[in-house]
Amino acid sequence: MVTSVKENTVVAVELLRQMKRIRFVEETIAERYSEWKMRCPTHLCTGQEAIAAGVCLGLRDDDFVVSSHRAHGHYLAKGGDLNRMIAEIYGKSTGCSAGKGGSMHLIDKSAGFMGSTAIVGGTIAIATGLALSIRLHNTDQVSCVFLGDGAVEEGVFYESLNFAALKKLPVLFICENNLYSVYSPLWVRQPPGRKISEMVESIGVSAEQGDGNNAIEVYKKVTTAVESIRNGSGPRFFEFATYRWREHCGPNFDNDIGYRTEQEFLHWEKQDPILALESSLLDNNLISQPEIEIMEASLRREVNEAFEYAEASAFPETDEAFTGLYNS
Repeated sequence: MVTSVKENTVVAVELLRQMKRIRFVEETIAERYSEWKMRCPTHLCTGQEAIAAGVCLGLRDDDFVVSSHRAHGHYLAKGGDLNRMIAEIYGKSTGCSAGKGGSMHLIDKSAGFMGSTAIVGGTIAIATGLALSIRLHNTDQVSCVFLGDGAVEEGVFYESLNFAALKKLPVLFICENNLYSVYSPLWVRQPPGRKISEMVESIGVSAEQGDGNNAIEVYKKVTTAVESIRNGSGPRFFEFATYRWREHCGPNFDNDIGYRTEQEFLHWEKQDPILALESSLLDNNLISQPEIEIMEASLRREVNEAFEYAEASAFPETDEAFTGLYNS
């Protein structure tokens, strides 16, 4: 029992650290975006940190992850290089995509983060293909794809689910349901009474819902599912409820433009995944306030150093513009 408590505490503290790290990165991007040194669009995941942290902590280093346009948290939680991510957003040659991709096109193969894309649903088939490669190479890896609720309205979503179910592929589908596709709420995009997880279940993929603002719940659900996938059970799907705090694209808040209300935002802000886990750890004497302050100071230093690295890095040379591109 003592060992279990210690192990659970270690996991909870690491989840808190990961979430705070993602939050510090995103909020620093928001603070500095008006300097006009980051010239690419950015889709921030403030408020959604628990899913990235909980899922990726349940994966191994050699497992594959792919993501969408809102990928910063997934990239960081999977072990992507922070310095290179910020340099990429600054368009520098030291960026993880050599300064050519920007915020929405991140990759760090050394961490198993195989890429993100601005195309809605664009990496769902890639994750399924990676799972097929795992099957062909006969390893026990898992391929994981993060997608939004808007991506379930793309044809590739159904094609990939069907193929994954047919071949019993080791793929983990993580739907971050933040209720909106840009400015369109779920109720104007899908018929009343439909639940995404139940629709997926009907295709033949084991699916369930969860609280995407509860990092411990996310971690427990995913670790159980991943163990089952490694043992050959086939694909799994999770629909995690969450909420993005900032605008769809950009560093600002947009509760004033009419597609969502201030009351709705405040309701979800009270469910801050970081505050919830931090309060639980403090209340149960599993962490102290001084320990949290030390953690935060270390994270802030790391984030500041990443921005300094990006600022100091050089822009790509003009003759690099056409390198690393696919030629048919």
